[in-house]
This record gives sequence, structure tokens and C-alpha cells, in this order.
Amino acid sequence: MAKSRGDFTDILVRRQILSPDQLEEAKGLQQATGVKLQDALTKLEYATMDQIMTAIAEFHGLQFIDLTDVTIPAAVVELVPESVARENIVLPLAQENGALKIIMSDPSDFDTVQKLQFILNKDIQPVLAPREQIIEAINRHYGQSETESVDSMLAEFTDTAIDFTETESTSSNSFDESDAPVVKLCNLIIQEAVSLRASDIHIEPFADRVRIRYRIDGILVERDSPPRRLLAPMLSRLKIMGNIDIAEKRRPQDGRIKMSIGGKHFDLRVSLLPTNMGQSCVMRILDRASIQVSIKDLGFAEDDYRRFQTIIKRPNGIFLVTGPTGSGKTTTLYAALNELNRPDRKIITAEDPVEYYLPGVNQVEVKHKIGLDFARIIRAMLRQAPNIILVGEIRDRETAEIAVQASLTGHLVFSTLHTNDAPSAITRLIDIGVQPFLVASSVIAIMAQRLVRIVCPKCKAPDEPSSAELKASGLTPDQIKNATFMRGRGCGHCNHTGFRGRKGIFEMMRLNSTIREMTFKREPTQTIRRQSRLLGMRTLLEDGLNKALTGITTLDEVLSTCHHDSSL
Repeated sequence: MAKSRGDFTDILVRRQILSPDQLEEAKGLQQATGVKLQDALTKLEYATMDQIMTAIAEFHGLQFIDLTDVTIPAAVVELVPESVARENIVLPLAQENGALKIIMSDPSDFDTVQKLQFILNKDIQPVLAPREQIIEAINRHYGQSETESVDSMLAEFTDTAIDFTETESTSSNSFDESDAPVVKLCNLIIQEAVSLRASDIHIEPFADRVRIRYRIDGILVERDSPPRRLLAPMLSRLKIMGNIDIAEKRRPQDGRIKMSIGGKHFDLRVSLLPTNMGQSCVMRILDRASIQVSIKDLGFAEDDYRRFQTIIKRPNGIFLVTGPTGSGKTTTLYAALNELNRPDRKIITAEDPVEYYLPGVNQVEVKHKIGLDFARIIRAMLRQAPNIILVGEIRDRETAEIAVQASLTGHLVFSTLHTNDAPSAITRLIDIGVQPFLVASSVIAIMAQRLVRIVCPKCKAPDEPSSAELKASGLTPDQIKNATFMRGRGCGHCNHTGFRGRKGIFEMMRLNSTIREMTFKREPTQTIRRQSRLLGMRTLLEDGLNKALTGITTLDEVLSTCHHDSSL
């Protein structure tokens, strides 16, 4: 190997591209850093990659090819699976006399040649080209069907590329440069998810493959299935990006990746869970720009918008937002905080974990390991004299009671609770152990919410819902007659789903003296709900149906989110 390296440099010296002194300096750098000699020469700028590759090709008696404008026929490209091409950085060029010409960057890599002969069951004839050109050509030939422009994707990653040399010392099994495709693959997965507006990326291991799914507008969509052998390097790469211990594989792990894609900043919350097939990874994509959402964009009806504005301007009390995980509670509360975030107000939050960073707001993260839980943070918060407090979630009696005390001592408290609708939040607080008179005197309003997908504006067309849907919705004939139902036909803009984006549907219950009295008497949820509706509260279903009647969403979408309750 050393002899052959010397020989290809002899050609460069003979052509007077290199001087013997420059060659010695390059060899010194090679020994000091462990990089390949050709990389050392290009780093020192003594020779271009084309000059080096031409010399290597001449020494090995191989053909050298410039790939910039070469287009390889699809029939030839199909001979080598994409996963093999990306993993080994090779590309088929042509098939001649039963032998397959394979473009590669290192002719001395006999292992790869043997591996390809075994995988493809063909005689391999190497052809040389610079490594960067091969990667670019792989993206050009394999990437077209999957994404519009893989080249531009990769270009956008230059500012977030993490130098792999620093990871080799920390890794238990140091990788050589054949690992670079994994870096690209991980970056491509994240980039593609962002371009498709996904909120999560799921990487799940199975016996024979790795399943990758993106959650787009709340619905999981299956994308690629890389071969099983790529799981370990992919997870190692993601762990390195998220500062997670790559040696630990038996315990659940968490981390955070910060990325800049196309000039926008993204935070990815990484969660790893050991399954019987290997570690499963879920990355939550948090777009910092999406949290600058205004209250107007949440999807409120006009009267609910006015009520919401009035509630959040109150000087004290508790405002609860309820709904299942992923129903947009955090976004709603952050929109409220954005509205209230003025220099004359002090806002402190207690979150588990801090999902988005809000400028001008003091955010505290729960750390259970050191006993820093919600209750302890709120107690300490109150000594900081805030005007507004956000408690990520009320989970237990202690947190609930301190939040109530804070509201009674003149603070405006925002928090979330996991209940299905607004009236049952009162019962939940009493079940947790808060005294009914404290609930009655501290809670000012409760808002339940869900998210529904919006019909794509580019391909929407009038629609006739089925009779079963109309019956399930409980709409009156008059409402149906005056409705403008819409449905998306499916286009490139909405990824052929007919939907693009989501908006909230809301059920807002304000507590007045009657409902406070009922809370104090521990009246059942159903009674409180009836009373609230008499006072003008729209249920989630009614708010959703209004959005379906005006063509914002579809009946089917509303009914899959909340069902008609005949007891109302």
C-alpha cells in the first residue's frame, strides 16, 4: 500500500506538479493527522484532486473519468441498489463483455471491489473519479424521484456539517471515510422531513429493515427503508449530533440537535428507546419561527378570539388549556405569552422540557434528577416577583395547589391539563386533591382544543359529504343547505393528501358566578357542561363543524377528531 502511494506521487513529481520537498511535507502531515496522502496534498494545495486522480489512474492502468456532465443510462444505474452505491460511494458506468465498470475514488480499496463482486455477482472493473463528483453523481442519478433537488439539500447542510474527525476519538469502533454516506443520509432524512413540514421523524428497527416515517400534519407517512445494517451507524451519527453517549444502548436516552437548514434555525428533540430489535429513535422537529405565531393565526372564531384576548389581559387567575398530547396546547400558550411579552411585564415559565426559546421570557427546565420539579420551581418563581407564570403541566396535587395559591396572590397563571373537554378539567382538579372552593375562586377560564387539517388551498374543490358523515355530524338540513363543503383533490403543494397545515378547534368555557357555585358544590361534569352551553360555550364538535361548513376543513376530518355526543 505504501509502495503504491509512493508510485502515484512519483508520477506527480515526474510531471513537475509536485516537488520532492512538497511531497515530504505532505507525508509528514499524513503521519501527523492520519489522513490519506491525496487528502494531505489537496489540503496543502500542492495538487488538485483531478491531477492526483489522473496520476493514480495512470499508475494503476485504469481509466479516469470526469463525471460533471456524464449521464448514466437508467438501466445501468438500476444494476447497483442505491443503498450499496451510497454506502460504498460507487456508481455503475457501463456493462461491457459481462464485466461491470464501477466508478470509485480509491483503486487500492480491494475490500470494496471484492464486496461489490460478491453483492452484484459480476466481474468488477474499476474506473476512477474524484470522490466529491461520485457523491454528486449518486445524488443526481438516484435522488430525482425521491426529492426535487438533493444537490441543493446537501449544499444547505454545509453550515451544520459536523467534522467527523472529532467523533473518531470518542467512538469505540473508529469509522473510516466510508462512514461519510451515513452523515449525508442522516442530513438528508432531516432535510427531507423539514421540506415536507414534518413535526416528527420516527426511525424504527425491525428484523430485516429500518422503517423511517414522518409525521406530517399529524398523520404518519412512511418514506424510506434503509437496510438493517445502517441502523447502528445512523443512530451513532444522530447521537453524536445530539451529544448523547454512543456507548449506551440499553437505557432510554434524550438529547437535542440544533440545526440551520436553508437559513432557518431548527431544534430537534431526540428520544431513544431500546426495543427488542435495537434502539428506536424519534426526533421532534421544533421550528423556532413557528412559535412566533400570532393569536389570530390559531384558528379562533371571531367571538372566541375576543374572549381569549379578554382572558389573557386579566391581572390574576388561572387559565387552563386542555387536550391530548399533540393538540397544540404549547403553541396556544406561547402565542398568548408572545402577545403579553412586553418590557413592563415579567414572565417566568416552568417547562418539561423547554421546547422553544422565547426572547425576553425567563424559562426554567424541570430536572427530576436533582429534585427540580414543577412545585419547587413555582415556589422559587414567586420570590422573583413575576406578573405572569406558565406552568408546563399540572400533574399532581402539589403543583396544582401552588399554582392556585400563585393565582390568588395576584399572578396570572397559564397551564395545561390532560382532559378531553373543558368542563371535565374542573372535576380533574378536584380529583387531584384541590379544594373545590379554591378551584372556584382561582380558575378564570378553561379552553379545550384539538387540531384539524386544513383543506389545501391550491387543489380544493366543492364536495358532497356522504350521508353517513352528515348523520354522524348531527347537522340540521338548513345548515347543510347553506354549507360550502370543500375537499382537496391532491396536488404537489399538499403532497397529494388534499390537506396542508392545521388549525385549532376550540371549546372555551369562562367561569361565571353560576359555574363557580356549581364547582363549589361538586356538581357532575355533565351539569357544568349544560350550564356552560346555556351561557354560549361552543363545543369542540360545533366549532369544528363551523369550520367544515365554511370549507376550511372536511367533515370527515372533524369527526375523526371529535365525535357527536347525543346526550348533549
